[in-house]
Amino acid sequence: MIFIAVRFTVRPDHRDQWLSRVADFTAATRAEPGNLFFEWSTDTADPNRFILLEAFASPEAGADHVASPHFKTAMSWMPDVVATTPDIINVRTDTQGWSPMAEITPRP
Repeated sequence: MIFIAVRFTVRPDHRDQWLSRVADFTAATRAEPGNLFFEWSTDTADPNRFILLEAFASPEAGADHVASPHFKTAMSWMPDVVATTPDIINVRTDTQGWSPMAEITPRP
């Protein structure tokens, strides 16, 4: 699996539109055969920062994503909306998706 975390800091005047602007990109990515998850959240310390957690089943699936028309479309408008260059973590792991956390189990 390829696991990617990206922090996008957007310009304050675009903050309220960010999730609607990325909605088509998100839906198209989630529909890709090799996509395992593609999830947005807001940074609680900075309301202008959005965190994207995404994973692809293989390096090939990740390459297909980057070559997709929806990825290219998103990359064409994002430079006009972000305040800084996004930060990224991109790692390869042998797992395929989320695993249960060992330290917490619901009590009966």
